[in-house]
Amino acid sequence: MLIKHSPNGADLPFSSEITPQAVYEERRRFIARMAAGALAGSALWEMANRAAFAAPGGPQKLAATLNPAFSAVEKQTSLQDASHYNNFYEFGTDKSDPALYAHTLKTRPWSVRIEGEVAKPMTLDIDSLLRLGPLEERVYRLRCVEGWSMVIPWVGYSLAALIRKVEPTGNAKYVEFVSLADPAQMPGVGSRVLDWPYVEGLRMDEANHPLTLLTLGMYGQTLPNQNGAPVRVVVPWKYGFKSAKSIVKIRFVKEQPRTAWNVSAPSEYGFYSNVNPEVDHPRWSQASERRIGEDGFFKRKRKTLMFNGYSQVASLYSGMDLKKNF
Repeated sequence: MLIKHSPNGADLPFSSEITPQAVYEERRRFIARMAAGALAGSALWEMANRAAFAAPGGPQKLAATLNPAFSAVEKQTSLQDASHYNNFYEFGTDKSDPALYAHTLKTRPWSVRIEGEVAKPMTLDIDSLLRLGPLEERVYRLRCVEGWSMVIPWVGYSLAALIRKVEPTGNAKYVEFVSLADPAQMPGVGSRVLDWPYVEGLRMDEANHPLTLLTLGMYGQTLPNQNGAPVRVVVPWKYGFKSAKSIVKIRFVKEQPRTAWNVSAPSEYGFYSNVNPEVDHPRWSQASERRIGEDGFFKRKRKTLMFNGYSQVASLYSGMDLKKNF
């Protein structure tokens, strides 16, 4: 893996330097397209606020019990920040785009097909997923590969509960997640940033780890559209792009999945993508991070923690070269 450091160790400040070139160029095209038909300023912000919880009837409360064993004791990021500064390229490449445009996503009816190397393939609607396990609230750190982080109270249950239900066969070595890719609902799917649909994957032991959360809500309510409604995964020791959003299919497979960002830029986005301050991105350091909501854009006061602080997963990678398997 090519490793570069800026001369004085500072973080690169410009968006053209902290995103893949193809994304940067597509961002400009996307903004131009949207500007042609966009509403004027105040109306755009009104749209963003409506999109925070765009399900029919507004946000739904979720009864969940806090699981202190899996909860970071840190100041939580505000819901406003967590739902208005995020990546969801199906709705655009700027951090504000998902909140502005995700109101078009229809989250009901919704179903997830589980298939592949399993004894019991099935299709579950969103209500069945909500009832599958007792809902827990877990306060997880989320670390983005671009160098920013948040602390979010997610609602869901361990993905392992779903895995047990479908009974994987001995041939199942990986779990592949496929996100919705509907250009009628998702304006960004028309871009050339990625080869749609968005695909992510985990090794079976990673998917079965108790920390891996099948996520149906945040802040005690159903997921906002822009945060991956109605169902996503959260894998807190990996960079944020590993946590697939708006999932429509889960496949149990023999071979390592060809994941979206690894296919697009394999030298920058490895399959494992564990948070690791000792393995830099080719164009910036990963040794520090900016916590959204607590300091200025150009300041990074926090040291990045190995595995994002979730040391209980270290045994999964015993004996592996984490610079080679980045």
